[in-house]
Amino acid sequence: MKLPLSYYSNQDVLFLARNLLGKVLFTEINGDITGGIIVETEAYSGVRDKASHAYGGRRTDRTEPLYSHGGVSYVYLCYGIHHLFNIVTSVQDEPHAVLIRAIEPFIGKDIMEHRRNMPSSKGAISSGPGSLAKALGIDKSFNKKSLTGEEIWIEDHGISYSPEEIEAGPRVGVSYAQEDAFLPWRFWVKGNKYVSKYKP
Repeated sequence: MKLPLSYYSNQDVLFLARNLLGKVLFTEINGDITGGIIVETEAYSGVRDKASHAYGGRRTDRTEPLYSHGGVSYVYLCYGIHHLFNIVTSVQDEPHAVLIRAIEPFIGKDIMEHRRNMPSSKGAISSGPGSLAKALGIDKSFNKKSLTGEEIWIEDHGISYSPEEIEAGPRVGVSYAQEDAFLPWRFWVKGNKYVSKYKP
């Protein structure tokens, strides 16, 4: 059920951002397994996307994981507080990525509740990329990890959503990206309480 490396090689980042909805993101930390159903994503389309860290071919120590072959994690610190988890997609040197913005708790709910100090029935436990990272125990040590390994991975549990159940809109917090800030490259499951509360 673990997604194979070939899944992440797809060069259509918008397709993957939609298709990842319903897939289950897992971590294993010191024997503790937690997992959540992906219910909100954002697509970032490499060197041509003004919202991407790789826009214009920018390569730094921070952005280097984006240039890997798809199937590795890209984790960075936002505002010095929140760790954000991204899936690197496509092929070597084509730095596409999908930011995971929200999950619905699925496995290891008690562990997530302890990490977030709130019940898993509360949407805020894993709503928004910083919250889901805390719920799953994702920090900078998860940067550039293989998504086919044993620390962080994604599985297909046969959960899928019809086109009518998926909404799209502009990405969050990318006002610096000029016209690209308005691209409808954020996807979410309609009516799911774990989706972040941002409204365009």
